[in-house]
Amino acid sequence: MMFLVGTAAAGESPRDMLAGFPVDLFVLLVGVTYLFAIASANGTVGRTIHGAARLVHGRRALIPWIVFVVAALPAMAGALGSAGVALLAPLALELAKRYEIDRRMIGLMVVHGAAAGNFSPLNVLSAVVMQAIARGGLEMSAAALFLANVAYNVALAGIIFVVFGGVRRHTASIATAPPGTDVRTDSPVGVDQICTVLAIVGVAVAALVFGLNIGFVALVAAATLHAVFPRSSAGAEKHIAWSVVLLVCGIVTYVAALQRYGTVDAVGSGIAAVGSPLVAAFLLCAVGAITSAFASSAGILGAMIPLAVPVLTHGAIGTTGLVVALSISATVVDSTPFSTVGALVVANAADDERTHVYRGLLAWGAVMVVTAPIVTWFLFVLPSR
Repeated sequence: MMFLVGTAAAGESPRDMLAGFPVDLFVLLVGVTYLFAIASANGTVGRTIHGAARLVHGRRALIPWIVFVVAALPAMAGALGSAGVALLAPLALELAKRYEIDRRMIGLMVVHGAAAGNFSPLNVLSAVVMQAIARGGLEMSAAALFLANVAYNVALAGIIFVVFGGVRRHTASIATAPPGTDVRTDSPVGVDQICTVLAIVGVAVAALVFGLNIGFVALVAAATLHAVFPRSSAGAEKHIAWSVVLLVCGIVTYVAALQRYGTVDAVGSGIAAVGSPLVAAFLLCAVGAITSAFASSAGILGAMIPLAVPVLTHGAIGTTGLVVALSISATVVDSTPFSTVGALVVANAADDERTHVYRGLLAWGAVMVVTAPIVTWFLFVLPSR
């Protein structure tokens, strides 16, 4: 589809069309799934899950909420949501398997936990929004943006908990344990397991503290572990989720082409010219939600916030209300399997559960695309008139 549109409609060369290929996303998905496949194969994941299980003392109802909070902390501290999700999703999914918790629920708890920290004053998304507003000569409350986003995602987490059955047994989604999860926890810890833990901690520090590319660092760490411990890492490369990688990267490449052709800007400019500020505000939120479901939230917000400035300068709608609605609409849709964080959840699901998790995130993401603009418009835009 991408090549047909690019060659027939836009007259681009293959080199031009591949300019939008998300290399960072490709390396991130491959590197993280490869690293945790090795951790699973050599028993490191099994030991980690056993230790986590002892900490919660069998209280299964706490696990989804602990996952939500832990996912939010890196983003609130300033990390990109994908960094925290990349590290937490594999462990959270294995913990869900151990306690027979719906993997779709735990995956969405990871995604929306990370989303809850998106607009912390330390987070890059907050900076993108606040700088765009300042360039438009407007002012708004950064605290209101942060707190409203946290409240919205906490409410979604509560709905997720109920919709996906709380912690009741889901026999249909229970699968056999992957290699390494049945490791005897009373056996001595292997050198390969110690090195794997150190590698994962090193990847986390490199990404969250020093801002290095987490995908590249994870890929280097995985390749090093495989080379040093070939026996315990045997077969790990087969668990790289190539189908997910190619699907997501292909869709992102297509959306990048549409942005390059000016499609998104043309739609946004047309909306900004609508006579009714309330209608324009709703359409801006809708476009933000639809496009961000397949593209970078930071990029979409960077493009859509300036388009909202003409609507806001009329004074008929409060700046904070519209910006909060637009920001939430453009980020809660990251739960789709075509976004970076959603793709990470799907890619780290077990092979026999991946389709089940993919469909769950696809359905939930579609609901977010439809409902987020409507709900945020009623909650934040209407009261700001």
